[in-house]
Amino acid sequence: MKRSEIERLLPGIFQRTSVCDPDTLKGSPLYALLEVMSGLHEPDERVLASLWAYFNPTVAEPEFVRFLAIWVDLGWLLQSPVTGEWLSQLPIDLGRLRALVAGAPLLSQRRGTAEALLFFLQTATGVSGFRIEERPQGSNDLPIPFHIRIVAPKEASAYRDVVERIVQYEKPVYVTAEVQYLP
Repeated sequence: MKRSEIERLLPGIFQRTSVCDPDTLKGSPLYALLEVMSGLHEPDERVLASLWAYFNPTVAEPEFVRFLAIWVDLGWLLQSPVTGEWLSQLPIDLGRLRALVAGAPLLSQRRGTAEALLFFLQTATGVSGFRIEERPQGSNDLPIPFHIRIVAPKEASAYRDVVERIVQYEKPVYVTAEVQYLP
């Protein structure tokens, strides 16, 4: 808030005092107090002026993107699967995490579907060509009930840990799954 805006909030007696000659007011304690108050509000005013940028994953600060990921239920991707501690290094590129946070409404809406799983895998790894085989055949040439096979391109093998975590987290609970990488 500027000094003039703060003045309007003061009791009437102080407002009348602050209306006098500006040169006379400059040396007064009231002027100094109003200037200090104005200076204290300045950092908050800057934040509020660009508040939209904090919640936009495409332009938010990297640390805030991690926070947004937690808000949209992607925090599990940023934690160690063994200890549950926060990872110091992102398991995926920051740009891909931004895309996942931006795509979170679609992921949430279609969670448990093949469409959402493919979108998640392709966005997280930046590799296209994932395929889902529903009811793949087992060793006895009979379809395996309630089982899916995710066929991943060779390039996705660099993200093996992330791919397997995504599959385990995003597949329907009643379905078993396996990930197979193309040679």
